[in-house]
Amino acid sequence: MKLRLGVIGLGEGWERRYLPALRVLSDRFNLVAVFESVSQRARMAARESSLAVHDSFWTLCRRNDVDAVLVLNPRWLGPLPVLAACEFGKAVYLGASVLLTLEEVTELREAVFRSGVAFMVEFYRRYAPATIRLKELIATRLGPPRLLFCHRRLSHYLKANGTSGPQPVDPIRLDLVELVDWCRFVVGEQATSVMGVLHHCPEKGELDYLMLNLDFSPPGQRGRGPTAQISCGRYIPPHWHEAVSYRPLAELQVVCERGVAFVDLPTTLVWFDEAGRHQELLDHERPIEERLLLHFYRAATSLVQRASDIDDLRFVLSTIHKAEESAAAGRRISLDG
Repeated sequence: MKLRLGVIGLGEGWERRYLPALRVLSDRFNLVAVFESVSQRARMAARESSLAVHDSFWTLCRRNDVDAVLVLNPRWLGPLPVLAACEFGKAVYLGASVLLTLEEVTELREAVFRSGVAFMVEFYRRYAPATIRLKELIATRLGPPRLLFCHRRLSHYLKANGTSGPQPVDPIRLDLVELVDWCRFVVGEQATSVMGVLHHCPEKGELDYLMLNLDFSPPGQRGRGPTAQISCGRYIPPHWHEAVSYRPLAELQVVCERGVAFVDLPTTLVWFDEAGRHQELLDHERPIEERLLLHFYRAATSLVQRASDIDDLRFVLSTIHKAEESAAAGRRISLDG
């Protein structure tokens, strides 16, 4: 059975990421309609893929020949496209570039469970081949994680992948959503407390660095369980293009019971144990976009509602919010499950 898709907000990654993956998976998906606030971009997408163009996401979600929607880049629309999809019973794929507030996600959670639709968040790093292989090694060779180090360094006018282009509204918090979820996924447990440190640019007053420490220890045993050190900043001046790529750290370093691993997404994993150094290049694996869409297909066509992602997103946003509270108060704050 093909899943009939509507697309809300094409964004920068449509032609480079999503459209090629959907073409490969043409036996699972059929593109039907698109809503995009930039009319020229919508017309181009319609010509390339024979899509119907709508000037309202409500109209798109109302279509009887749409089973699910990809909400990729709604810009100023916030949670409204997802609420519309829930109202008309459409499964939802929420792109990673959509930044919502904790209050908005709480509202969406009620709508998702009330409607019974499948809901999936694009937690990009979870599905990367290097992450999946790391989880296998943790279960077989490396043992449980003890320390995680995850750091991101962005320039003011560079995207995360180093290409030029406009930044999202809040790139630091947007990246931290992915990074916090990534560490939680690797550890496989729920964090119990957080401590945050933040810094604002003196000239502009904007947030340019946010660091948080996640403790996964059992209640009452702080410091006994896994700990993740996560930070994201864009403190490099925009005209220092060489500096942002100078000596980049591994995207994720994991110290385990019987070894240590260094991960660079999407496909590079270097790990060490008593036998020495091992390097794995997983270039032969299916691209992440295809993996994500296949998971969405299974969720949308299942008879059992999949909506755990919205609880994960809500917890991650709550964690970042409490990290900012911690930075202001100068103390560690407990996290509710």
